[in-house]
Amino acid sequence: MKLLLLRHGKSSWDDPALADFDRPLAPRGRKAAERMGRELAARNWLPQLALVSPAVRTRDTWELVAAALSGSVSADFPYSLYDATAEDVLSEVQRTPNAVKMLLILGHNPGLEDLARQLAGDNSEKKALQQLREKFPTAALARFDFDGKWPELGFGRARLTHCLRPKDLG
Repeated sequence: MKLLLLRHGKSSWDDPALADFDRPLAPRGRKAAERMGRELAARNWLPQLALVSPAVRTRDTWELVAAALSGSVSADFPYSLYDATAEDVLSEVQRTPNAVKMLLILGHNPGLEDLARQLAGDNSEKKALQQLREKFPTAALARFDFDGKWPELGFGRARLTHCLRPKDLG
């Protein structure tokens, strides 16, 4: 199984009256989301399913990422991914049908970064683990390999293979 954890792009704070849930992407966030979508497509990391927080900035990020992916990716928007802890996100992952071999989760910090750090087992790529520990900025992506079925995924049970940050992609 392959798991992609993608943090939403940089959000806009231009309208202080907007609720957190309703904040859209900033121009920098839109650009980074488009870049990450192109990178996923170039690497042929094409999820079969995307679970996306229903917040405006995550939906906006998904639209831009999905536009770069060939074919259609099934997407769901569980409310439990908004303001989710690492445990909340893991619960969503564990409910994924085993027919899905590559899953993308698009969400928020701190829960997403916490989950990424806790999933990474001892066999993780050292460079990727170092990058993840340094910073998991907006529009960053962590890629994991996991042997087993989704309900069996737990902390320390996956291999972090890549940690991609928009600034590293040029």
